Formats: sequence, C-alpha cells, structure tokens
Amino acid sequence: MSDFFFNLTPEPILAAVEQIGIRSTGRVSAMNSLENRVYDVELEDNPSLRVHDGTGRTGVTTVPADSHVVGKFYRPGRWSKETILEEHEFLADLAAAEVPVVCPLKLQNGSTVGTAEGEILFSVFPKARGRAPQELNDDQLTQLGRFIGRLHNVGATKAAPHRIHLTPEKYGVESLKFLIDNNWLPMELVSRYRAVTEEIIQTISPLFKDLKVHRLHGDCHMGNLLENKEGFFIIDFDDMLVGPAVQDIWLLTPGRDEEALRQRTIFLQGYTEMREFDRDQLQLVEPLRALRIVNYSAWVARRWKDPAFPRTFTEFNTHRYWDSEIRDLQIQLDFIKRQHSVV
Repeated sequence: MSDFFFNLTPEPILAAVEQIGIRSTGRVSAMNSLENRVYDVELEDNPSLRVHDGTGRTGVTTVPADSHVVGKFYRPGRWSKETILEEHEFLADLAAAEVPVVCPLKLQNGSTVGTAEGEILFSVFPKARGRAPQELNDDQLTQLGRFIGRLHNVGATKAAPHRIHLTPEKYGVESLKFLIDNNWLPMELVSRYRAVTEEIIQTISPLFKDLKVHRLHGDCHMGNLLENKEGFFIIDFDDMLVGPAVQDIWLLTPGRDEEALRQRTIFLQGYTEMREFDRDQLQLVEPLRALRIVNYSAWVARRWKDPAFPRTFTEFNTHRYWDSEIRDLQIQLDFIKRQHSVV
C-alpha cells in the first residue's frame, strides 16, 4: 500500500465527496494538512444539507448548512477503518451530549467512511465556520475549561480499543527505536540522544502506572480550536487517543512560566465545574511534553518519503536539528528531575 496520495486528483476527490448524495460544482481547493489530504469542495445549492453524526441522529448545528463541505482523505496505512469509526463514534457521542463538534456526513454506503482509489479511506464533513482565537482572556479560559470538562465526561463513557494509548512505551520507546534502527541520527549524536531519551523514559514511567485514562482529543492545541457566536468547538479529532485528561489540558495551556500557570489554574476552575480533575496529573505535564518531542521527530521521520515533508521540514535530518533536539530533551529531563524530587 502506498503511503502517498499521487492518484488523488480532482476527479476521484469529487467522486468521493459526491457519495454524500449531492453533486458538486466541480470546484475543489486543497486545505492545509500534512498528515492527510483535505479539500474544500463546493456543492450544488442544497438547503437540505444538515450536520449528521452517522447514527441517524442530527448533530449539534455548530456548523450551518451551506454549499461547501470538506473531504478528508486519510493517509494510507495509518488508520484502519475500525480506528476511524471510533473517532466518528466519539464525535457522535459528543453531539448526542450537545457538546459542539463537527460530525461526519453519512455516505450512500450507510457509513461515514468510504474508499477512494481502491485504498484511500475518506470521510466528508460540513465546513466549519469560526475564527481561531489568538489570546484567551480569563472568562474565555473558564469557558474553555468547562467545554473540555464536558468533552472528557463523554470521553469517559466508552472504551476505544483500536485507538493509540498514550504511554511512555508507545510515544517514547517505540519512537526512539524507530529513529535509531533506521539511522536517522548522525552517528556522533546517537549515544547522547539515546541516553537522554532513555533516562526520560525510565524517570517518567512510574508516573503513568494506575492512571485513569479515557478517550481524548489527543492533539488539543490552539490551532484546533475555533470560536463562533455559540462558543468554542474543537476540530480535527484525527489524533484521538486514550490517555490521561491532562494531555488535552496542557496542550491548551502549554507554557511553564508564571502567567501560563495562572491561566492553567483559571482553565481548571472551569473544568472542575463540569468534571472532577485529579491534580496529581499535573506532574505529567513535563513528561508529556518530553514524549511529544520524541514522538514528533519519529512522526516526521516516518513520513520523510512523502515529498511534502522534506519541503516543509527543511532543517530535519541535519546535524543542527538533532543537536537542538538533544538540548531540548536535556532541558525537559532537568525539569522532570526537579519536579519528581518534590512530588
């Protein structure tokens, strides 16, 4: 199976999107996405288009009906159909609980997942309308905390056996092994990178034992946050995973300075109005940040044969890049050691 999208030309894109049962005008434009391929497709006027969650229920009307939809074509080989359907089930559960999200449209095959060009899985979503907030005031932080608390309440109601579990083994050990086994680092930096990463993993692994975990957005940063007149909503559940609640919380309040910690406190005030939060999980923020650094490098490396990645990550696979990564990981290790000595 190819890792690329070379056969994904306008004709199969339009044919796939039209499987929602509405013809397109033929106008299609690429949207910003590296992991998958995402397209804005204009439809012929059809005022009956509504947001559906794939189960027959009508989802929350966060996104008004209009003549545009978004066709999302998943990277071949990354997710199985069952894994994508678990993402869609989570969205359906959120919509049923009146948590504003953008749910996929049902296709003519009765599912929310179809196949294009024989191997590329795809889904079609209404086009989200909202603006990306730049900075959040205290009232917005409280509101966002309530929103994520509600999202996690729903996430905790079901298992997701096909989705990735966020653990040091998955994000740390497996990522490190891939990078070393496939000779991604300059030979003179291998031992330093391996040593600091292994020490991080060894130090943080006890913190992940007996954690309460549930379905999360997984990549819940500000870039996936939109706001409209009805409030906040989160897009792009592609990286949905099973993990501790703090993963979504720290990505929305990622800093470590005094102001960032104040913002996280305000966020959690809103969160705990909706859901109890185990504050011991805050000790996982720096470990999770470290795991994200290692996993990110492995993600880029795994995609390097895709021509879009060398064009985008021009510094990757250079001595400068890996030397900088080692320094960043050493900083993370120092933070973790200081924190762990106090906890």
